[in-house]
Amino acid sequence: MYKRLLDYNDGEELELVVLIKNSQLRHTKKGKLYLAMSFSDSSGEIRGNFWDANDQDAATFNAGTIVELDGKREEYQGQPQIKIYSLRVVGPEEGYDLRQFIKSAPEKIADMKEEINQYVFEILNPTWNRIVRFLLKKWDKRFFEFPAGKSNHHAVRGGLAYHTVSMLRDAKGLADNYSQINRSLLYAGCILHDMGKVLELTGPAATQYTTEGNLIGHLVLIDEQIMLAAQQLKIDLESEDLLLLRHMVLSHHGKFEYGSPKLPALLEAELLHRIDDLDASVYAITNALQHTRPGNFTDNIMSQGGRKFYRPKTDESLGKAHKLE
Repeated sequence: MYKRLLDYNDGEELELVVLIKNSQLRHTKKGKLYLAMSFSDSSGEIRGNFWDANDQDAATFNAGTIVELDGKREEYQGQPQIKIYSLRVVGPEEGYDLRQFIKSAPEKIADMKEEINQYVFEILNPTWNRIVRFLLKKWDKRFFEFPAGKSNHHAVRGGLAYHTVSMLRDAKGLADNYSQINRSLLYAGCILHDMGKVLELTGPAATQYTTEGNLIGHLVLIDEQIMLAAQQLKIDLESEDLLLLRHMVLSHHGKFEYGSPKLPALLEAELLHRIDDLDASVYAITNALQHTRPGNFTDNIMSQGGRKFYRPKTDESLGKAHKLE
């Protein structure tokens, strides 16, 4: 039976073709060079260190390269890792495709698309509804294929749509509980808030930031897309409805130091920020816990202020969660 990367148990030796997801040249305390790497295939991701590396190794074994990995799965401080024996670059003539090595969101793209469309029907404001429909159609393929981030959260194929669906479910719960919430505005904000990542990121394989992503960022990029859509749809560019929608996406990071040019000044904008942060945090923590043995702490999770989280020895609820990365 063919075994994938995460199908191996501790102590088992492995030899299989994988994708280098990340590779960074670092120094040990004694000054020796090594590559801190992570490998992935359709089963998920695992880390490993390539010791006694040099500049040529760093140039050869970089992110996005398909390699044959020879090594052994081990455990280090409660975390799985690969002890690397050797790496060999796999050539294009060997017939492998990058898509074979990309972990996908735990829900089917077709199902997420159908669910998002159901929420679109509940956006009753015509300005917001038309813009959301226009941009979903314009960026359909990328929106449902792209990750929501390079590494922090939902960094899988379809992760952007999965993050959006999860936020919409949270938004529905809040809108059902608090009648003062403008459901249409909150739903529109959830769908559009991260859509700029279809321009900020390169795609689901060995994800990197584009030049636009580095220089402008997804908050401003989606604001530009909203304005372009409004122009093409002949929507009044001075209308308050358009202004409110733009405020939703521009303020959704919640703080200046997190990249928002404005702080939330609408109830729905504040809720959008909190839902976004909640869903990203739950995903990041759950993903780290799933890579940690019961009775151990996770590695430091940088998106959570560098904190570690404990996985209880008896942890039935985590087993019910979707397997993430």
